[in-house]
Amino acid sequence: MAKVASLGIHILDILGRHVSRIPEGQHVDLIDEIRLTVAGTAAGTSVDLAKLGAEVYAMGAIGEDEMGNFIIDTMHRYGINTDGLVRKVGVQTSATMLPIRPNGERPALHVLGANAKYSLDDVNWDIIKNVDYLHFGGTYLLAMLDGEPTAEVLKFAKKHGVVTTLDMIALQRDDLLEIIEPALPYIDYFMPGIEEARMICKLEDRREVIDFFLARGAKHTVFKMGALGSSIASKDLAEIRVPAFKMNVVDSTGCGDAYCAAFIVGLSQGWNLEQAGRFASAASGLVITGLGSDAGIVDFDHTLDVMNTYDIVPMDD
Repeated sequence: MAKVASLGIHILDILGRHVSRIPEGQHVDLIDEIRLTVAGTAAGTSVDLAKLGAEVYAMGAIGEDEMGNFIIDTMHRYGINTDGLVRKVGVQTSATMLPIRPNGERPALHVLGANAKYSLDDVNWDIIKNVDYLHFGGTYLLAMLDGEPTAEVLKFAKKHGVVTTLDMIALQRDDLLEIIEPALPYIDYFMPGIEEARMICKLEDRREVIDFFLARGAKHTVFKMGALGSSIASKDLAEIRVPAFKMNVVDSTGCGDAYCAAFIVGLSQGWNLEQAGRFASAASGLVITGLGSDAGIVDFDHTLDVMNTYDIVPMDD
């Protein structure tokens, strides 16, 4: 069983479906479902990792509030170690309200909360040096850890023989490259969405985007591309294209987190990159079939069965 530390943003999501409009004034619309879930590019990935059989260590910041209690209680139910979570006084747990549209799109209203207060002083270095993988999730929403501190965390992990992955939530700002560039030489698998990668490098052609990040030190690029599947590349191999699976779309929240989790689990199985990518695509596809970032995935065997039996979406170039 792989030991994985998932470090970064921890969010309570409040999701409702389906929302086609916001009622005027104080009027009420009835919807089909409302859920609370543990989410974020670290916490959501932790839950999926645990479902898929990894030994998971959550690292990040939450508030001393009921939302923080919900995150810890939920993680404990999945067997996740929360010793690496710190509770910040006087600041709320990060949270997002997500009115899910009928087509699965997910506009968001977000409070940064405790994620913005997580710093190097809060990092549990002993956890990092004793795991097999470090997943760093949440660049651009970790105000005190973005930039050089991120590089310091990843460099420490590499020094101790830990495989590193990184995912993000890119925002429209002028310093995207400046923030991530110091960390790139210490990232084994750079795993943003393709549109986030394009925002950073200001290039459109996928192959140019791949070359941009490989040239700046990332060992592999792993770009998530929604219905277009995913792209995996390094300097030593030709680009691998992995298809998405045909699924009933309910809510796209957390699909990227599931992809990262399953990709790591696939690597831990000793699979090649294409196999790990297909397993990741199956997990991502499962999550899109339900409401919230914890939907769809049952366990390793079920996800493997989906990978081997479900139809794929045809890919273009």
